[in-house]
Amino acid sequence: MSTDNIEKLVGAFVEALQIEPITVTDELQYNTIKEWDSVAHMTLVAALEEAFDIMLDTDDIIDMSSVAKAKEILGRYDVNF
Repeated sequence: MSTDNIEKLVGAFVEALQIEPITVTDELQYNTIKEWDSVAHMTLVAALEEAFDIMLDTDDIIDMSSVAKAKEILGRYDVNF
């Protein structure tokens, strides 16, 4: 488990969604909090792409429905947690 990558992931969610780090758990899902709406989702995608120096595929952007799913998707880009 890479704590550096966990910190980057949490940082991207905190920055994009303007939420507290404690809120970023695997159970956090898209549209379950008012801060994670469609506009914030695109901000989150940009933050993740910047943090991990990757370019996410459109299908991956659409499928990113939770923190756990984000970890799974990032794993496809050789980002380990």
